[in-house]
Amino acid sequence: MTELNETHDPALECWVESARTPETDFPLQNLPFAVFRRAGSGEPFRGGVAVGAEIVDLAAAQAAGVFEGAAAKAAQAATGAALNALMAMGHAASSALRLALSRALRRDSPLEGRLRGCLVPQARADYAVPAEIGDYTDFYTSIHHATNVGRLFRPDHPLMPNYKWVPIGYHGRASSIGISGQEFARPHGQVLAKGASTPALAPSARMDYELELGVYIGAGNALGTPIPIDQAESHVFGLSLLNDWSARDIQAWEYQPLGPFLGKSFATTISPWVVTLEALAPYRVALSRPGDDPRPLAYLDSAAVANGGAFDIRLEVLLETPRMRAGRELPARLAATSYRHAWWTVAQMVTHHTVNGCNLRPGDLLGTGTLSGPAADEAGALIELTAGGANPVILPDGESRTFLEDGDTVIMRGWCERPGAVRIGFGEVRGTLLPAA
Repeated sequence: MTELNETHDPALECWVESARTPETDFPLQNLPFAVFRRAGSGEPFRGGVAVGAEIVDLAAAQAAGVFEGAAAKAAQAATGAALNALMAMGHAASSALRLALSRALRRDSPLEGRLRGCLVPQARADYAVPAEIGDYTDFYTSIHHATNVGRLFRPDHPLMPNYKWVPIGYHGRASSIGISGQEFARPHGQVLAKGASTPALAPSARMDYELELGVYIGAGNALGTPIPIDQAESHVFGLSLLNDWSARDIQAWEYQPLGPFLGKSFATTISPWVVTLEALAPYRVALSRPGDDPRPLAYLDSAAVANGGAFDIRLEVLLETPRMRAGRELPARLAATSYRHAWWTVAQMVTHHTVNGCNLRPGDLLGTGTLSGPAADEAGALIELTAGGANPVILPDGESRTFLEDGDTVIMRGWCERPGAVRIGFGEVRGTLLPAA
């Protein structure tokens, strides 16, 4: 597991003025990665690192001679249209590059003159999906979400008997993953109306979001070679925000006996910025489980995971309706929670995914599943907040929602903060539901 080092020092100051403001998601202690180009330029996409309101253009910085040694090799790997090559190099490479950038961006750095010309304003950039995602697996790591949704269908036995033993997941669709700002049409699929005996092909009437984190795989593993639990995090590049949109009526009709299909595969939206596990080191927390619950099987259990395998990542979801947008009103917060409440950790997801010999590859994406907390206002999806549509959410302007309506924009944000450490953030992920085609 990554430990604290000089890049986490809260006393570090950056010569980029916007990186010193208290509200920034991207202080010197963060330095997340993305793939970008100047808006409207037609330039090739390439790797960049956020600092304040700016992007360090890694290709330009490499050409300017900012890096040397291991950091130069890592920077070179990040100059293409996806970060897979950098991810494949493993934690040591991204750590070396992060350290070199941290030193070059500190106040009074002798490299300021070279690096200043390599900055691009984030407000003038377009972003692409950070990696070529070969495979996408979505997990079900929040016991609160699993219990809340289970209670809607099985009031007496909401949690399935395998939940506390095995990290549940399904293989999703990588081709429909899009970057923040994604717009998509309300999907069609088979639905079975209440009281009907025959399904019909129709647009989904129960569109929902899912508040999740995405986990990017770094160095992969060979086919047939499981990843041990204490090595799992060394195979992870970093985390991003993720919205796994769901058509609940399509999902309800199709998911038995094989699980999600058309109710999920039409769109998944991710944030541009990938926050490394190294940057998240100050926000590790113990894995919290009631004392009378079963310990994980040995292959999923370790002292390191139990004592610091969880992360206190604060998360919130907001809704902007067409009426709010027209009236220039602020989006309404629907829920807020923390990743610390998840039942299964990043390391446990990776280890379980590979225990059968499955090979993960650089750039593969794992979703945490909907992240909900123990309180009612910590629910990470509308199906929970509205009890399956029975209790509409009333918005500040008087509008109400049971499920999403055409033109609704969902915004998700994430950040970490605690005394003695500098606040870092994930930016945001937003997506908009359009009318059915």
